[in-house]
Amino acid sequence: MNLNIWNARRGAVFHRVALVLLYMPPGPWLQMPGVGQGFIKLCTAAPGHTHTQPLLRKRHYQMEDFIVKDVDMERSENLERHRTDGFSSSKSLVVRRGAPFRISLQLGGRPFNPKTDSLRVKVMLGRLYVVMPVTFSNKLSSSKWKAYMDQDSLDPQSVSIFITSPSSASVGLYGFQLCLFSQGKQQARTYGKFILLCNPWCSEDSVYIPFEDQKEEYVQSDSGLLFLGTTMNVVSMPWSFDQYEPGVLEACLHLLQVSPQHQHNRRGDYLKRNNPVYISRVVSAMINSEDDRGVLKGNWSGDFKDGLNPSMWTGSGDILRQWAQSSCSPVKYGQCWVFAAVMCTVMRVLGIPCRVVTNFNSAHDTNGNLAIEEYYSETGEKLKHSKDSIWNFHNRSGGVFCCGPSPVKAIKDRRMDLLYDIPFVCAEVNADVHTIIVNQGRVVGFNKDTEKVGSLICTKAVGFPRIQRITGDYKFVKSPTSTISSRSSRASDDSTLRRDSSRGVFVSLNLDKAPVAGEPISFTVKVMNKQRVAKTMTMHLNAQAKEYNHSPSDTFWQMQGLIQLAPMEVKTLTHQILPAQYEDVVGDNVINLAVVLEDRASDKRVLATEEFNISSPQLNIQVSDEDSIVPNKEHTAVVSFTNPFSHMVSGVFTIAGAGLVQGKINFRMLPLRPGGKVEQRITFIPSMSGRRMLQANLSLININSTIRGFKMVSVNRA
Repeated sequence: MNLNIWNARRGAVFHRVALVLLYMPPGPWLQMPGVGQGFIKLCTAAPGHTHTQPLLRKRHYQMEDFIVKDVDMERSENLERHRTDGFSSSKSLVVRRGAPFRISLQLGGRPFNPKTDSLRVKVMLGRLYVVMPVTFSNKLSSSKWKAYMDQDSLDPQSVSIFITSPSSASVGLYGFQLCLFSQGKQQARTYGKFILLCNPWCSEDSVYIPFEDQKEEYVQSDSGLLFLGTTMNVVSMPWSFDQYEPGVLEACLHLLQVSPQHQHNRRGDYLKRNNPVYISRVVSAMINSEDDRGVLKGNWSGDFKDGLNPSMWTGSGDILRQWAQSSCSPVKYGQCWVFAAVMCTVMRVLGIPCRVVTNFNSAHDTNGNLAIEEYYSETGEKLKHSKDSIWNFHNRSGGVFCCGPSPVKAIKDRRMDLLYDIPFVCAEVNADVHTIIVNQGRVVGFNKDTEKVGSLICTKAVGFPRIQRITGDYKFVKSPTSTISSRSSRASDDSTLRRDSSRGVFVSLNLDKAPVAGEPISFTVKVMNKQRVAKTMTMHLNAQAKEYNHSPSDTFWQMQGLIQLAPMEVKTLTHQILPAQYEDVVGDNVINLAVVLEDRASDKRVLATEEFNISSPQLNIQVSDEDSIVPNKEHTAVVSFTNPFSHMVSGVFTIAGAGLVQGKINFRMLPLRPGGKVEQRITFIPSMSGRRMLQANLSLININSTIRGFKMVSVNRA
């Protein structure tokens, strides 16, 4: 029959068109308000009235000759087809947009007759819905919902229906209803729910990635490495993204529901969830708790007594579940790598490829001049005179606490006119550093460094547990390299301000090797007199501890002395900071080391600085029979630790591993003498196949330090 419909597309002129529908009761009207994404509302005119009423109300007609006895969501097949089998613990079927999924109907009574019987599927997202006829054509559309049967394999008592969403459908939890029409009667019944995610495997989805190894790394992998420390001594931190752990998927969907965008305009939020840029901004704002019911509370004070030290987290699952189970109370506490890792989890869960990127020497420019001012005293002590700051590392993830997404090419090209937050991110990777020495309120030394900020931008390599340098993607560099070692003993000379030259005097400061806990910190100061007159210099050396985002605290080591320089003379001086002098600041702190040379004749100063971290020893993990590990069978591993410190230590071992260990396993380590070794045997039962990460952390009680280790475990199919 011919029907008249009104098609109101957003931003378009209204058009009246005709549509032919088959197997429908007499008198329906089809209305399509401007909701986008193919959502429609199916109504029928009430007998004797001009107004309309919903056609698909919850009325159940007993159809004695044709009934649906059972509906099978075909979970195993659909999860495998949509590469969502990791979400098998979810109560709802999890599928990806732009690809068909199958449901099977078991029919009763007389056989299904396609000439007299018809089916329709109603799919609902909140109050938005679309109703589609079930056809026999499997020709798909990337812009419309589609439902079809395979006519060649039609069984009169069993019907398989394939449902396909548009490749730009909105992400969320959907309900669906099946409507049967036969001999002028209809039967409607709600049969279940499904969760729709973005689809990086669909070439028409805006999140599409053509390379399988990248999809494995950036969407499916539930573990990875975060990079902390400093450019000369990068620390690899294992992290479990936990996207397949029970409750994590539900927490991520709940995050979208409690966001301010959804609470203020539910219909508009549902419609905009088709756009991964929109989703990423919602998630970015919701990861922190500053102006909404977000997940994490930030804390950089060093006082974590009413929460957990950010260094103690091993994965995203505990954080997201705690937030969801506490009625969206913020989890205490997070810092930048925790925020970034949790956001990465949420994005991967929603099907949007994501990775954590670390920017070393990340500038926070408060006045927008692309210059960071740092102040030092005449004795080399770093001062807190500037609101600008340089974070030793920073992990990336309009009026709210939200950042990005900023296109990488726009950052490199400094496109300040584009969305989102380009000026802020450009400053993070490209600002200049002005180092100013002050004495009694006046400037006695100045230096400009154009290379320190953004000297290393890196991420985990695809498919391998190592670091990959991607600095050249974000800024123009002189000699980019593809990879660096996470245990490298030196970085390039451009990574920090190690030298200064002024008034004919040159000074440089270099560490002999990357500092390791329990060993002396050895460094060299090189001084050159570039003039043909003798000079008497006063040398000040100063070491301060700092958190990665703060100005340094009080000096913990210093020394000074006189240097006599003949004309054109070069002197090289070696120094050490002994373990007993720095052990109180070992941990997640960064050391700021500075040398200031004062010309006794002119009162001018030159400065060289170095910021570095002290590597803690790693835990060693050995897995027994690692080539024959299979799911649902007990396996063993041994975690060992050797004490490198000059005094006894004690602490608590924590063992974790998504897909390997249920929850966490804790063991207390008794006091261990210097040089002593402890071994802890553990058992684990893998729950799924694939490549999994087994983590071990040792939280030392009498030192503010966490010792970490990890082992990649390949779980074979049984």
